[in-house]
Amino acid sequence: MNTTGVSWKRFFPTATSGVHLFPEFETRAKAVSGEVFRVPDAAAARETLLRLVDEVGAKKAVVVESPIQEAAGITEALRLRGVTVYTEPTDIAAHAETADIGISGVEFGVAETGSVFQDGTSIATRLVTILPPLHVVFLPSANIVPGITEAFDIISPSFDRGYIGFITGPSRTADIERVLTIGVHGPGRFAIIAVDETPIGGAA
Repeated sequence: MNTTGVSWKRFFPTATSGVHLFPEFETRAKAVSGEVFRVPDAAAARETLLRLVDEVGAKKAVVVESPIQEAAGITEALRLRGVTVYTEPTDIAAHAETADIGISGVEFGVAETGSVFQDGTSIATRLVTILPPLHVVFLPSANIVPGITEAFDIISPSFDRGYIGFITGPSRTADIERVLTIGVHGPGRFAIIAVDETPIGGAA
């Protein structure tokens, strides 16, 4: 939740942003080792996530829910798959470090960089984002802005304190002898599930 009491959606530049920017966003995100899956609806989003879960053999997940995830029944689907799921902030704090997968929503994407923007005010959100080896986010496909300038035009009037974050691919560093290494300071894999369908109650 933003800390001004004003929804970021109020400042979203609908005239210059939207799904037409998605191909550029996808190209940029993949160029920095992000995994991008565009799906038509919540049901397809659920199946895509479950394929990722099966791929990594996930047994434990920490989840901060978003409207898309709720529409897709993500938490229930994971539990039916035999995955232990933690959604309460205290449980996330206790289990994020040993979870196989972290799942959250993001507000919008940035075509210029392939980044996604996330309100990180919640400690649980930050833990889900940085501790599990695989981080999966759900993004409304239409919520794409052209560049960083437009992103900050949204952020500046709707956030005045707390934590925000731009996530651009998996964690990477070249601190040691300038050799690029993935996953040292955060998730080694970062997947974006972009959903065309807008869930009832709005997309965030």
